[in-house]
Amino acid sequence: MKNKLTLISFIMLFSLFAKAQNEPIKMDSLQEVTITSTRIDLPFKENSRTINIISSEDIKNSAATNVADLLQQVAGIDIRKRGTGGSQADLYIRGGSFDQTLLLIDGIKMDDAQTGHHTMNAALPIEVIERIEIIKGPAARAFGQNAFAGAINIVTKNQLKNSVSANIETGSFNQLNGSVTVGSDLVNSSHIAHMGKLSSDGYRTNSDYDNSNYFLKSVFNKNALPIEMLATFFERKFGAENFYTSNATFHEYEETQNSLIGLSTAFQTNNLKIKPRLYWKRNQDMFLLRRNEPSFYRNLHISNKVGAEINTSYTSNLGVTGLGVDVSQIYMTSNTLGDRDRLMATAFLEHRFKVDNLDITPGVAVTYFSDFKFHAFPGVDLGYKISENFRAYGNLGYTYRVPTYTDLYYSDPSSIGNEDLQPEEALSGEIGGKFFSSRFNASFALFYKDAENLIDYVKANTDDPFMAQNIRDSKTKGFEVNTSYNFTVNNLKQNLSVGYTFMEDKIEEINLDFSRYSINSLKHHFTSRLSTRITKNINFNVIYKYAERTQGLSYNVLDASAIFNFNQVELSITANNIFDADYIETGIVPMPPSNVLFGLRYNFK
Repeated sequence: MKNKLTLISFIMLFSLFAKAQNEPIKMDSLQEVTITSTRIDLPFKENSRTINIISSEDIKNSAATNVADLLQQVAGIDIRKRGTGGSQADLYIRGGSFDQTLLLIDGIKMDDAQTGHHTMNAALPIEVIERIEIIKGPAARAFGQNAFAGAINIVTKNQLKNSVSANIETGSFNQLNGSVTVGSDLVNSSHIAHMGKLSSDGYRTNSDYDNSNYFLKSVFNKNALPIEMLATFFERKFGAENFYTSNATFHEYEETQNSLIGLSTAFQTNNLKIKPRLYWKRNQDMFLLRRNEPSFYRNLHISNKVGAEINTSYTSNLGVTGLGVDVSQIYMTSNTLGDRDRLMATAFLEHRFKVDNLDITPGVAVTYFSDFKFHAFPGVDLGYKISENFRAYGNLGYTYRVPTYTDLYYSDPSSIGNEDLQPEEALSGEIGGKFFSSRFNASFALFYKDAENLIDYVKANTDDPFMAQNIRDSKTKGFEVNTSYNFTVNNLKQNLSVGYTFMEDKIEEINLDFSRYSINSLKHHFTSRLSTRITKNINFNVIYKYAERTQGLSYNVLDASAIFNFNQVELSITANNIFDADYIETGIVPMPPSNVLFGLRYNFK
């Protein structure tokens, strides 16, 4: 409590004594953003989907130190963490499970055939992120089967000029973070490199972590036909106390590695754009049920995904046609899931018609799985420009998710997979509107999802093990509203953003006494952020989140940060869970109490 009061007093002191400076500003506009994660590139204001954009400035003013904390500030995005530092977090959109949400890095699909638990292992350090595109609702037509409930595309920065930035942070729970980011802009190439280390003793028993981040992005031959190379390697080592069990004597431990190498380029004429890409993604997961007894129970899974894709768009008098082919081979070795492989091939086709103020974009994705044969995901987007500032839209589409290898083959005394599982499927749709101006942006959407064949773990008797079955149906409906208002005080830029999502799930009952399938969606989710520039050199941010889950649990969390810029030096103070809320996001793992992180960044000239 003493540290918390000291921090608040410190921030208020700077606020009271700061003198307002006159500084001409230019308001940022989402109208300038082009959504690049699909085959047909569209300005944000012309897209007929519910899309949230987190800009680089939003990231800077977020009081977040990792992508998991950042995404929690978006209404309708449910990040269920099991600790600090982003060591283990699950990603949900609009009630979909962590297996039903797709993460992309510069358009490269980061799905993992073992389990969706590893989705956030691929999340990048925030220093190298230009923006994050969040696509809610049925996205299988554009991205394939894992985009059951939505997709998130992390867009990396293109260049950092010639620069070197070093950052060090320390704070509660013996947190110690350090990173170096280097940018090099040469005559015919550019490079961005990042290396970071994050560690903590943890805020409770067996919650320590030791994480490493490595990132490299290079563009070669940029004056002719640019070739882009992306390489990442992330390693996480962390205590996993009761992450997956409720036994107080186990003291679980986990280590994960996630790496990516991608090569891409683009051929473009006035009417035709062709974007080929090659990529290799690797994930490794080692889990110990007893941290100090490795021989007691140990899981080791290694998955590799090698893929090639080509996406094209052609503009004619009839509109814009998008075509794409994505072929990937998955290999997996595991001491519990066995040696597995899967070939996936997806063909995409869509066309955008435009007649006056109306645009219609029908499309379909057809995927072949070597173990689940063919599946199709048709859908359509519609949009109507009511005025220069207001647009109405709607979309409807089918979506699937094939079972993970954990669903199919996992086996221990309490749980058994099922090789006869069929894909989950759903029909999803939404209608909404978007308003844009230089100062005020707003959007609203009503959404609905009718899902069938959802995978549940069930049993008839107490002593039986749980077994995976396609046994559940569910219907989800809700609405969301997002607003952002830019204004100035003494010519200093201010921003207030507010979002709210309401969601209701209706689950069909089953004739069994025991079930593991538990809907615990965010029934009410309210988020807000005030970013205020107090002086030319001081920026203060307050983030408030309210969540009420389907099972009745509710909580309020308040975070804040202050950033002080002095030429080449940047000082920051970040306070999380200021009022010490006692809450749980998943399982039985309590979230951290109030904590503080102090940062120093130096930008070398």
